[in-house]
Amino acid sequence: MLVKRTYEEINAKIRAGKAVVVTAEEVVSMARERGVEETAASVDVVTTGTFGPMCSSGVFLNLGQTKPKIKIKELYLNGVEAYSGLAAVDAYLGATQIPETDPANKRYPGDFNYGGGHLIEELVAGKEVLMEATSYGTDCYPKKKAEKMISLEEMPQAFLFNPRNAYQNYNVAVNLSDKTLYTYMGILKPDLGNANYSTAGQLSPLFNDPYYATIGMGTKIFLGGGIGYVSWFGTQHAPEAPRGDNGVPLAPAGTMAVIGDLKQMDPRWLRGMSFLGYGASLMVGIGIPIPILSEEILRHTAVGDDEIFAPVVDYSEAYPQGTGDTLGQVSYAELKSGEITIGERVVPSAPLSSYPGAREIAAMLKEWIQKGEFMLSRPAFTLPATNEGVDYMKSVGPAFSE
Repeated sequence: MLVKRTYEEINAKIRAGKAVVVTAEEVVSMARERGVEETAASVDVVTTGTFGPMCSSGVFLNLGQTKPKIKIKELYLNGVEAYSGLAAVDAYLGATQIPETDPANKRYPGDFNYGGGHLIEELVAGKEVLMEATSYGTDCYPKKKAEKMISLEEMPQAFLFNPRNAYQNYNVAVNLSDKTLYTYMGILKPDLGNANYSTAGQLSPLFNDPYYATIGMGTKIFLGGGIGYVSWFGTQHAPEAPRGDNGVPLAPAGTMAVIGDLKQMDPRWLRGMSFLGYGASLMVGIGIPIPILSEEILRHTAVGDDEIFAPVVDYSEAYPQGTGDTLGQVSYAELKSGEITIGERVVPSAPLSSYPGAREIAAMLKEWIQKGEFMLSRPAFTLPATNEGVDYMKSVGPAFSE
C-alpha cells in the first residue's frame, strides 16, 4: 500500500480529533509487530523528545527603558554578565556564562554552582534578579548607571534563542588516563572506570528523521515547556557524518538552532546545571512531531535503540587533541543496560540526558496534538542533508525555499 500524506491532510485530521499519534518509543514496537507498511498506513504523527544539557543556549532580553533613558555598555544579572553590544536595552545571556566572582578552576575542580543556565531557570520561575547596568552616556541616552530588581514579567520581550541544540548522536565519553577528568560529559574515572553518554536514543528528534525530510526552518516544536520553532541549522551541523545502513549517523552529525517565547516556558524544562570542574550549563527540553508523509519516513522513526550506535571516545587524549580516533561503536540499547564492553573490559555506563524526561515530553506533545492544541507546520526549507547543501544555504540565506 502506497502511503502518501500532506501536512494539510494531517492537520485536518488533528482539527477533527481523528489523527493517530504515537511516540517514537511506541512506534518501534508497533512496526516490529505489524510491519512498517501497516504501521505507516495507520499512523499520522510520531512525537519525539529529548531533555539534556545543551550548552549552546541562551536568551535575548529587552529590559525596558529607565527614566532618564540608558544605553547599556555593561550589564550584570545576579552577577552574571550578559552581552549588551546590541542596542540600548537589548542583551544576550548565555547559558554557560559565570559570575566574575566565581573562582572557576583556580580551585580545581571548580564547583560552578551558578551561571547563566541557573539564571534563565530563575527568570522563567518568576523570580526577581538584580540588574546592574552601566553606560558612558549620550545626548539621547544620558543615564550612566541603573540598578534594580527585575523579573521576566517586567521585560517587554524575552525569547530563548539556542544556536545549537538536539545533537544528532554524540560521543560516549571514557577516560584511558590514570587521573580523574572533569569534562562537559561529566566526571570520567581513570582507567575506563565509567562511560557517559548524552542523547535519548530512539526518542531523540533527529534520530527519527535522519535525513531531515520534515525538520527545518519554521518547524513548530515543543521548546522548554512552550511552543518554539526551528530557526536554522545549528552550529557544528555536520550532515555528512558516517551513517549506518539504516541512515542513522554513527557520529555527531546534525544540529538545530531553535527559538521561542521565554515567557511561556516552564522551569521544569529549562533547568540550570553545573558540571564539576567544567562549568555551568542549561538542560533544555525539546520535542518535535514527525509527520508520516510516506512509508520511508515511518521506517526511519521505527529504528530502535538496538539499531542506533555511538562512537566511544577517549577524553584524556583523542578528544582534547582532536585526533578523531575512537574505541569502537556501541548501541544505545547497550548503553541503557548500564554497562558496555570495550575490548575485554566491562564498563559501567550512565546518561547525562534524562530518558524519563524525553519520554514525558514526547507524551505531552502527543497529547497536545490529540487535543487539537498543536498543529504541524511545514518548514520553509528542511535542514541541509549534505555539506554542499549547507554551503548553498549559507550563500542564498533565508531567500532559499524548498
